[in-house]
Amino acid sequence: MGNGQGERWTRRAALRAASAGGAALLFPGCRSRRDPAALTFWATGYEGDYAPHLMTAFIARTGMAVETQSVPGTAAHEKYLTAQAGGTLPDVMMLPSGWVGEFAMIGAIAPVPDRAAIDDTFPGVMRPLTVAGVPYAVPWSIGSQVQFYRRDLLGEIGYDEAPLTWDGWRDLGARLKRRHPDRYAMLMFLNWWDTLITFAGQAGAYPLRDRDTRGNFRTPAYREALAFYVSLFADGYAPRVASNEVQDPLASFAQGWVAIYPSGPTLLTDLRRRAAEIAPDLWGVARMPGPNGPGPVSAINNSIAVSAQTPRPAEAWRLAQHLTSAESELRFQRMIGVLPARRSAWRAPQLADPMLRPFAEQVEQPARQPVIVEWERIRLEVQIVAERVVRGALTIDEGLAAMDTRVDALLAQRRALVAAGRIA
Repeated sequence: MGNGQGERWTRRAALRAASAGGAALLFPGCRSRRDPAALTFWATGYEGDYAPHLMTAFIARTGMAVETQSVPGTAAHEKYLTAQAGGTLPDVMMLPSGWVGEFAMIGAIAPVPDRAAIDDTFPGVMRPLTVAGVPYAVPWSIGSQVQFYRRDLLGEIGYDEAPLTWDGWRDLGARLKRRHPDRYAMLMFLNWWDTLITFAGQAGAYPLRDRDTRGNFRTPAYREALAFYVSLFADGYAPRVASNEVQDPLASFAQGWVAIYPSGPTLLTDLRRRAAEIAPDLWGVARMPGPNGPGPVSAINNSIAVSAQTPRPAEAWRLAQHLTSAESELRFQRMIGVLPARRSAWRAPQLADPMLRPFAEQVEQPARQPVIVEWERIRLEVQIVAERVVRGALTIDEGLAAMDTRVDALLAQRRALVAAGRIA
């Protein structure tokens, strides 16, 4: 990859640039920092680090300068809210799709002016981006968990590929522990909600009731999902660890300490970059398992929104349109592995890679999730309780009751607003 001027641009180089120039990354050809004529764009994660690459064509075509800032993911929500309060939001921003309803509700982002911009999307992708029938953001990237698995380790215990049922996962775990008592079948971080929420979706569980105003965790489906999740730790198939306790999870996978690592599409790029540690023929990708085979899976999607405060809405939407074009999404897929949100982009030859097939299948089968501003916090609270169950502080039934109690408290204001007819 290059930046158009012969300089190699990598994630490390991007981070050095951020360090050298404050938090802002100015793409070569942009004007100096804090240029009042420049459009501003914020994003997090890989997207923030590599966003300058997408600006070349936009700058060349429009002559507009763009100032891009990479925001640490752990601080992004607070930073965005602080910027909204202070009137300093960027013109254009990346938002996790679960945040869109919240930022629309507080008046931080503008409605999408042209519905043609949101055509060509997958089922369910627009649900969290739409408030009272009005779209407030354009899908940018999509992704869900799949299971990355070690072909060689599974082959040793009689599996040609990763099992697609919960019983298969448990059988695999038992076989692996008999052969390699000091290794683990799965790596699932206790402070990450992704896997439990995935299992719940596969089981057909919906987490809320009463018009999304109360928890709905004491149901047979959610109990089944939590019990299966907890059993993987209780039987020693997965280590009881949080993400900050494992310095390099990819290295653990590459060195064979774990046989299955549920993760998202960017891990494909990381694995290929580190092929010296783990050869491509040693790993594969499969859909996440369900009680009776793969089922609906919740996605982790990102979108592009425009600030309601921008003094240049036409130019800002022009940048948003460029970022969410099939061409830009495909370029990002090549660079960092995030998957396009546009159906048309999936017809490109580069997405014919067999490793992407599980993602493509899951995109077409999204799990139903609440479209409320509290959902982000609910997932975190649910996982806090799930960790306590895994560590033996609560029984499964006590954990489900605690989830309902915590979520009911979080939704108290929403219940009052619904009862008063102020929100639907």
